[in-house]
Amino acid sequence: MKIFNTSQIRELDEFTIRNEPVSSADLMERAADQLMKWFMRNFDRSSHVLIFCGPGNNGGDGLALARLLSVNRYNTEVFFVSISGRTSEDWNHNFRRLEKETSVRFNTIGNIENFPFIGPDDIIIDAIFGSGLTRPADGLAKQVISKINESESKVISVDIPSGLFGEDNSSNNPDGIIRADYTLSFQFPKLSFMFPENSGYTGEWDILPIGLDSNAIRETDTPYVFVETGFVASLLKKRGKFDHKGKFGHGLLVAGSYGKIGAAVLGARAALRTGIGLITCHLPECGYQVIQTSVPEAMASVDSNEFITTKIISSDLFDAVGIGPGIGTDTATQKTLHDLLSGKPRHLVIDADGLNILGLHQDWLELLPPGTILTPHVREFERIAGKTGNSFLQMERQAEFAARYNCIVVLKGAHTSIATPQGRIYFNSTGNPGMASGGSGDVLTGMILALLCRGYSAEEAAVTGVFLHGLAGDIAAAKSGQESVIASDIIENTGNAFNKINNGN
Repeated sequence: MKIFNTSQIRELDEFTIRNEPVSSADLMERAADQLMKWFMRNFDRSSHVLIFCGPGNNGGDGLALARLLSVNRYNTEVFFVSISGRTSEDWNHNFRRLEKETSVRFNTIGNIENFPFIGPDDIIIDAIFGSGLTRPADGLAKQVISKINESESKVISVDIPSGLFGEDNSSNNPDGIIRADYTLSFQFPKLSFMFPENSGYTGEWDILPIGLDSNAIRETDTPYVFVETGFVASLLKKRGKFDHKGKFGHGLLVAGSYGKIGAAVLGARAALRTGIGLITCHLPECGYQVIQTSVPEAMASVDSNEFITTKIISSDLFDAVGIGPGIGTDTATQKTLHDLLSGKPRHLVIDADGLNILGLHQDWLELLPPGTILTPHVREFERIAGKTGNSFLQMERQAEFAARYNCIVVLKGAHTSIATPQGRIYFNSTGNPGMASGGSGDVLTGMILALLCRGYSAEEAAVTGVFLHGLAGDIAAAKSGQESVIASDIIENTGNAFNKINNGN
């Protein structure tokens, strides 16, 4: 699914109105109908529903929803936040219909003293501001938003929490943004929904289709993509009847050090479960018996050092190399990474301590082979690229870094972002907080290594690996609960994740 900026969404609305053709009021009615259906699926008629409407089209959505909920016997009341002497044409249309077709009580909030009492069991619908807001909320609007945030009621925002900008909130005032429990966004998610600091405003968000023109959506370009099952299913490579293990590649995983051999075990097992043909693990001598016992399917390349990696075999022997999980940052291990980069392996994924070493030697970034995949979490990314003020600026830094070094940057998080050298940024839709557990990153490294060996491009391997990793974690959490998920559970559910993608679920 594409993610558009707010001006592009407005253009798509206008294109649909002109070319379907459909009136703007009827398009608003579609949106309100979707809102009503979502509301009826999630809330019964026992609660008092208070709809706060602004003077623009977001307020018009709220008025249309108030009418539809009233027709469906919900106890609904409207509160108009009078912050402007003008109201939009579609707002006026829906106000007339509300007056004519229902007995819904309409109240005007001209100053904060008019703010109503809100009980803990009441439900608030926020339709004050839409995604077109370009400056922080102030005055009466900010006061109303603060009062809503102080309430103990459930809050549902229409399209976007009022006060939140659709993209960059660097200049925004957090005190002037609705803190919703649910956000119902029309047709697409907003870019700002992808960033962790905004989750306290959006709550759980859902996408409601309103029938915007599919050709216009297809032809409108955007660098941002929200990755869903159908997209990943189109990338998966099918196994042929006469394929053999050589068809699925031979990978080298450089992982583990004394006390951290589990990283090699997890990475190797993940690669095998993701369909690699052959996996060789290079690890210090202390890990030899561990890897041969724990992962009998893997081959071992044993370092001359008992505790750390000091020298690896030629990368020319392998289709792809993964390096970093648990290797430490000893001086000799640093040299090993430098030698590997200088040897220009065909395909490379670097994680964990591999990234920490790059942070110590940022001039080595110039040695990265084209298409190298880096898989940092936020702190690791800051070590190689520097700190930024917020997630939007960090995303821009991520895109600049990927372009400068001709690499793929997988920035791990709730909506893991994948930046390509060409400027595209994918946001992942799978995964859960239960995966915030030691070893999960080692598993992702093994998965991506396997996909590279199987012939996926670096971009495809990163996108598919991240989605598959998150989906396997979701399946594991559904079985045992998020609190109990460990890295091995992700590995054990990789096959189920493949099945779910192939079955279109």
